[in-house]
Amino acid sequence: MRICFLLVFILLVPSLSRAQIYEVSAGSISFNSNAPKELIHASSDKLKGYIDAGKRIFAFKLEIASFNGFNSPLQREHFNENYMESSVFPNAVYVGKIIEDADITKDGVYKVRAKGKLKIHGVEQERIINSVVETKGGKIEIRSDFIVPLAEHSIKIPRIVYEKLAHDINVTVSATLMPKSR
Repeated sequence: MRICFLLVFILLVPSLSRAQIYEVSAGSISFNSNAPKELIHASSDKLKGYIDAGKRIFAFKLEIASFNGFNSPLQREHFNENYMESSVFPNAVYVGKIIEDADITKDGVYKVRAKGKLKIHGVEQERIINSVVETKGGKIEIRSDFIVPLAEHSIKIPRIVYEKLAHDINVTVSATLMPKSR
């Protein structure tokens, strides 16, 4: 899968030698399921990805099984086996383009929209995600908050846990990107 991810990115970026490539040096994703009978929170610090700042294109990937922090080990097991089926669909991937014509390599704070294909649970959906990008001293910090409706990615909620799992999951992404060394 790692090779496929890199191949997709390389195909999107034909001129790597002149590109302004930034790579995730630290990144995390957390989610909250705020249902009537239960609050579930989990996070992962295993976010990987790249941005070509010149072309304003990006590719991010997260291994689903890397989420931790559930209310119990059994809840984590159900998350991976019953809902996300992480052995069949091991990664979440978001590939696309920054809509705004902002030069995020220059120091400043930018509100941008990322438009791309978000693939979760084997289902790809086009999404526009609002993000705040802060650049300072060559380092890029990104923060995004958005909602993922489970039904849009064919994630089913069994009747028995219907009030313990939210239909819309709140997601927060935070990443630090540094210039990729060649």
